Amino acid sequence: MQNVQLEKALIKSDEANVKLTCHFNPNAYTFDKKNNWPVDEKAGSNLPQHKFGGGSPATLTMELMFDTYSEAKNGKAEDVRVKYTDHLWKLMLVNPKLKKLVDKKTKKGRPPQVKFVWGKTWAFDGVITSLSLKFTLFLPDGTPVRATANVTFQQSRDEVLVPKQNPSSGGLGGDRVWAVIEGDTLGWIAHQEYGDTSMWRLIAEANQLDHVRRLVPGTTLVIPNG
Repeated sequence: MQNVQLEKALIKSDEANVKLTCHFNPNAYTFDKKNNWPVDEKAGSNLPQHKFGGGSPATLTMELMFDTYSEAKNGKAEDVRVKYTDHLWKLMLVNPKLKKLVDKKTKKGRPPQVKFVWGKTWAFDGVITSLSLKFTLFLPDGTPVRATANVTFQQSRDEVLVPKQNPSSGGLGGDRVWAVIEGDTLGWIAHQEYGDTSMWRLIAEANQLDHVRRLVPGTTLVIPNG
């Protein structure tokens, strides 16, 4: 039987200049999505009315293992933190370089947005909301060489399972969508989508936004083709 080379999963962030290839692919992952359905209770009614209150961002949860002991060359294993887990940790920290692209009034930065990619069939754009690292194997001097990471991503774009393959596959008329998260601004979104912050007006007009300085987290914006 011919050996098949498995695609390596990776976590990358253009904002943080991080591209972390997973040594071991996850053996399972979980998607979670919740919708809000408030109940309108009325006296004398056996069954209250449900009203759709909007959707919450989807989450992607997985466990990853990183091991430099099995990769050791000349009998010397690298520190698993330096080669792998420090890059993950970096994606949880506020990036000072992003301050100018966030709220100009508060000048507050934020951690970078990331993308989880596995092969060419799907990708997940979002942010890391939870990270837990457990180190399980050490060299005699205490250097960790094996770690398990439990990671939870939260969706920032409405393309979860199947990424668009061409300009016309991402919605009506080729338009895309963007799920707003805390700290997003129209200028930042325009920079991400078009590479030009001045294109924020195009997004504002397409979504008929009256308050362009205040974006509500969880709102879905149409991103027209530029």
